[in-house]
Amino acid sequence: MSIQRWVKELPISVTVCDSRGVILEMNDRAGEVFKKEGGQKLVGSNVLDCHPEPARSRLERLLESGERNVYMILKEGRRKLIYQVPWFEEGSYQGFVELALEMPDEVPTFLRK
Repeated sequence: MSIQRWVKELPISVTVCDSRGVILEMNDRAGEVFKKEGGQKLVGSNVLDCHPEPARSRLERLLESGERNVYMILKEGRRKLIYQVPWFEEGSYQGFVELALEMPDEVPTFLRK
């Protein structure tokens, strides 16, 4: 698998793993975010090995179910939206993509009709 050029320098963290949890791709931002854990050297390792309980069990269920998982975290004073979504190839579940977006303190909400 080869990361698309437009994703490489995207200013959000993008990590792709297969259905067993093996990390296939990380963009530059993900490499920076996980630098202490090995950064880009994490490609080829299992995402489950990077998470203690109870996060590990949640990830195992996510990998098995192929369902979407969305939540917010607060880490080092920064709020982040974590969006984990399954990816497919010709309709067949392949794993999931995790997007991590830093959220400003004030995020406007617009009601659209």
